[in-house]
Amino acid sequence: MLSPRVRPMGERAFLLEVGALDEVLPLHAALAAARPDGVVDLVPAARTVLVRVDTRRLPLAAARAWALGAAADAEPGGGTAGPLVELDIVYDGADLAETAQLLGTGADELVRRHTAAEWRVAFTGFAPGFGYLVSEGWPFDVPRLDSPRTRVPAGAVGLAGGFSGAYPRDTPGGWRLIGTTAARLFDPDAASPALLAPGTRVRFREVGGLDRARSGDLAGSGLYGANRPASVRSPDLEAARGGTDAGPGFTASGRGIRIVEPGLLATLQDLGREGAASVGVAVSGALDRGALRTANRLLGNPEGAAAIEVTMGGLRAVAEEDLWVAVTGAWGAVRIDGRDADPYAAHPWPAGAELQLDWFAHGARAYVAVRGGLDGRLALGSRATDLLAGLGPAALRAGGVVGIRDDAVAPIPVAPPAAWGAPHDDELELDLAPGPRADWFTPAALTTLYDTVWTVSNHADRVGARLDGPSLARSREGELASEGMVPGALQVPPSGRPTILLADGPVTGGYPVIAVVTDAGLDLVAQARPSTRIRFRHARASA
Repeated sequence: MLSPRVRPMGERAFLLEVGALDEVLPLHAALAAARPDGVVDLVPAARTVLVRVDTRRLPLAAARAWALGAAADAEPGGGTAGPLVELDIVYDGADLAETAQLLGTGADELVRRHTAAEWRVAFTGFAPGFGYLVSEGWPFDVPRLDSPRTRVPAGAVGLAGGFSGAYPRDTPGGWRLIGTTAARLFDPDAASPALLAPGTRVRFREVGGLDRARSGDLAGSGLYGANRPASVRSPDLEAARGGTDAGPGFTASGRGIRIVEPGLLATLQDLGREGAASVGVAVSGALDRGALRTANRLLGNPEGAAAIEVTMGGLRAVAEEDLWVAVTGAWGAVRIDGRDADPYAAHPWPAGAELQLDWFAHGARAYVAVRGGLDGRLALGSRATDLLAGLGPAALRAGGVVGIRDDAVAPIPVAPPAAWGAPHDDELELDLAPGPRADWFTPAALTTLYDTVWTVSNHADRVGARLDGPSLARSREGELASEGMVPGALQVPPSGRPTILLADGPVTGGYPVIAVVTDAGLDLVAQARPSTRIRFRHARASA
């Protein structure tokens, strides 16, 4: 029987906190076995399970009651054993010899212990399909690198703390690298996209016969160098390095719009991919969901049809055939074939005519939707581009063509569905719901959070918006064990200055969350520009 502590995570989620990692897996298994409709995600981490709820289908209070009831049926050390995955590994890592020396052993003995242990995926995070592996047979606590690498290749196997893990794609990383696997660790097109999902048992099997006395030589030759055995040169590994596809894609008919100039950043976005955070996949999707929904309603599309999200303006595109188009969100001049066109209205877009969005005067993100919706590669049920995770279509570039779908469900309305105006981007008031780690901060820090006029820094993108202002002092020192995150989480790193996580943000993190921006406030943050001022206020309590 488990008796977890419930910690709030905004208005649509909460954490169940237990005493140790070995209680997380049985708790997660018990919750998954009795999961009701309306629970959209269960995300295990080092000492917590995050429960995300669609409160339109299940009230948060009912979800909490269900979760505590399910936890009461869980037994520490219990839970069904997951499937066994055997990973072939070449122990050719650049840090193998040094790591063995740090641990007071030899490289051969480190490899023997690594292959002898049966590992289990405790949780995922950091990147889609990156599993944090633990084992009762692994006695070592491995320090991370003092300076993380800017690039760790896909397939690298590493150690950090008491964990082992394998990198599904090229990413930065601070783990100590001991080997290489050619396994396809994450495949968004598969029924189970993550090979190493939570609960999976893992054994490493040495292949390749590399002379480990030479393994240190590989550090200076791009991690693997020319000595990498042919037996692990796998097409799967090369595919894992690929990231996003080469372009948004075409419909079978070849209909589309040709990109002349994408501006600062233009990506394809819909309403995102809910329900995949447990395998490390962020929600992604349009940052200003209200603007996307409005653009689609103006054209008779489903509200979640994919459109182009344009950051700060500068987009130019040409219609390949006669289309209808609507632009919503950020405010700037819109021209079709050289003529001014109002935002928040459906307009004919003749074949061969150029659509141009000037640099925005107000707001940060506009949405260009066409009747029928835009086409692009599906990944986990969504066409949203997630650049951090490498999912969905690539960012748009000059010369690319975006396909058009036939998904319109209604006529173009005679009048706009709602009033519209320029987004407010000089000063915003955002409601904050309780966060799980407010008790890590001093009372004065909580007062400062609400009394300060914060400023959006230049470090703002689809992952998060860093705020400039005073430092929020902690009442508790030390590192927080990794735990589930949600869009809107107000993370506070050691600098003391908070960051608002957004749709492409990490699904787990180790910085304490002092509060969470409400769901309605996220659309406002989407239109905040560097230098936008932000005031926080307490959200009204709800059940």
